[in-house]
Amino acid sequence: MSVTDRIAKLRKLMEERKMDAYIIPSADNHQSEYVGEHFKARAFISGFTGSAGTVIITKDDAGLWTDGRYFIQAEKQLEGSGIRLFRMAEPDVPTKEEYLESVLPDHGVLGFDGKVIGASEGQNYEEVLKEKAVSISYDEDLISYIWEDRPALSNAPAFLLDLAYAGESTASKLERLREKMQEADTTVHILSSLDDIAWLLNIRGGDVMYTPLVLSYAVITMEDVHLFINESKLNQEILDSWNGLSVILHPYEEIYTFVKTLDETSHVLLDPSRINYAIYKNLPDATEKVEKPNPTTAFKAIKNETELKNIRASHIKDGVAFTKFMYWLKKNVGKMPITERSASDKLEEFRSQQAGFISPSFSPIVAYKEHAAMMHYSATPESDYELKPEHFLLADTGGNYYEGTTDLTRTVALGPVSDELKTHFTAVARGMMNLARARFLYGCRGVNLDILAREPMWSLNIDYKCGTGHGVGYLLNIHEGPASFRWQLSPSGLPPAVLEEGMVITDEPGIYIEDSHGIRLENELVVRKGEKNEFGQFMGLENVTVVPIDLDAIVPEDLNKDERNYLNSYHKFVYETLSPYMTEEENEWLKVYTREI
Repeated sequence: MSVTDRIAKLRKLMEERKMDAYIIPSADNHQSEYVGEHFKARAFISGFTGSAGTVIITKDDAGLWTDGRYFIQAEKQLEGSGIRLFRMAEPDVPTKEEYLESVLPDHGVLGFDGKVIGASEGQNYEEVLKEKAVSISYDEDLISYIWEDRPALSNAPAFLLDLAYAGESTASKLERLREKMQEADTTVHILSSLDDIAWLLNIRGGDVMYTPLVLSYAVITMEDVHLFINESKLNQEILDSWNGLSVILHPYEEIYTFVKTLDETSHVLLDPSRINYAIYKNLPDATEKVEKPNPTTAFKAIKNETELKNIRASHIKDGVAFTKFMYWLKKNVGKMPITERSASDKLEEFRSQQAGFISPSFSPIVAYKEHAAMMHYSATPESDYELKPEHFLLADTGGNYYEGTTDLTRTVALGPVSDELKTHFTAVARGMMNLARARFLYGCRGVNLDILAREPMWSLNIDYKCGTGHGVGYLLNIHEGPASFRWQLSPSGLPPAVLEEGMVITDEPGIYIEDSHGIRLENELVVRKGEKNEFGQFMGLENVTVVPIDLDAIVPEDLNKDERNYLNSYHKFVYETLSPYMTEEENEWLKVYTREI
């Protein structure tokens, strides 16, 4: 079935149900960023495979809303589909809400599957459309009638994350959570977000590719934990770890009937951005709802010392794997057939040789030449470029280890590169280093520091249409809130998070020139306390990524003294850390690529 055939079938179902518009987001029942195969309804209906985007179908129009990371990819993948691309945050481009307000008739009907739309998003549609008396139909997944060979829900087994990795017991985490529930004067807390549940219960799984999570919901009271999950996922080790915690198991789908049993004595703490609209609407009107961010969101963002020790170890393993790959790539390009896909496979092979490796931490982005201008490019058999000893290869990849999750980007010169490419590469390297060197007073947020990374690009009248960095979970989501580096305020309107000691955040500026090249360099940083004096508590950033920055593409004259010193110091750290794990030949090469300049 072609995309146009699928849309035609959907419109027929909409007509039968008297719906004027239908929304298909990129979400699962848990508002996850990355979703299992069963939930890829937006990709099914549109053919656009990026991780973020929303499709809206009306009787005579169709649109995809996505952000700047995916403009190039979306334009290519939507060609011939009849779906228009709406470039989010660009001038004169209507938001989804503005579009719906303009196309829906008075007393019209907006449809969507309430399980895959967040409660806050659903509430927003209600508010925007109330003047037109638009009603919302949220209790039916129309895509399920069209997608005949839809994959089943994942039933991958869960595993226990031992205290040696988690650093804190479930009992301790529940105690901290219940203290926050009491502070909010609540007796019930609904958790739908998979990373929050996995962190709280010290479990991980395989229900979402690249993200080791377990499909589940949780309702926490002052005495019990009601866990909604396919019980066959749980082994005895997990069950034994919950002894004495009053964890009560329910079938996965029973969450929707369970919340209906809550009454006026239930004061419910919930985050409307992290539970779905169907759960929210199933709560009885008599229940008192206290809408605040999940306390676990802040808890898990601040890594404990056990987690930080493990994270450093995971980055040494990842650094060994990538540096061996970088050596192999430079040595063999042009001498043997290597493509984007085979290079990606080779890098995963190097990672798989590291003890404790579980899986890649996201879909690898290995992009040659102009493909790298697409921030989230994914090579296909049709697009797979063969690498030549020239130009740049961008590799944005990472690994899940028991010791943590890594996210790393290096752009590698495969041979001679132009002066323009070197100038752009050096600007990106300067931006990354300048942010990593930041010293700042406690209370600063990522929005205060983002300019340090962008300034070298802005001085060239160049920008990149994404944030500079995101939080990273501990064997959880590769993108984790609440902290980030970005110069614009969040579209949610929520204030950016204060940078707290123990947060792990990426530092990844870039330059993307369509049809020419893309350059990104990315290290992970840990927020640490520095000196405290009469001016206040100073903070700094500890780098944990251990991989050379390709000196073949650096213009030393473009670096100031501080930048040059930082790069030389960083490369000394890389060599001293990695050399014990490399072969003699690899170390001779590594000496050259970590030399002082």
